Amino acid sequence: MASYKQRCSVCKEQWVLVSSWKTTFPVCKVCEMKEVQEPLEDAALAKLFDIPLAWYEQNSFLRSIRYQYGRFGRLTDKQLEAFKKTLKDMKAQEKKT
Repeated sequence: MASYKQRCSVCKEQWVLVSSWKTTFPVCKVCEMKEVQEPLEDAALAKLFDIPLAWYEQNSFLRSIRYQYGRFGRLTDKQLEAFKKTLKDMKAQEKKT
């Protein structure tokens, strides 16, 4: 599969590696981390998203889910399940090391 670089759609400064033709709004890691650090209004999801920033930096999926919630204000049930499963896997991986 071919990959190419495209400028971030938010800041227009950083380059983002795009590996799928479906990616219509590429966002760089710096812009995603800005959204991740924003405070949340929903207490239940704020507790769910309260994980170490290092995990967000390591895992692009966690960063993507948190960015999408900040941008759209809601998540699907499947997204929440996948987020919880990934957190569980990362906690298990951290205990091993």
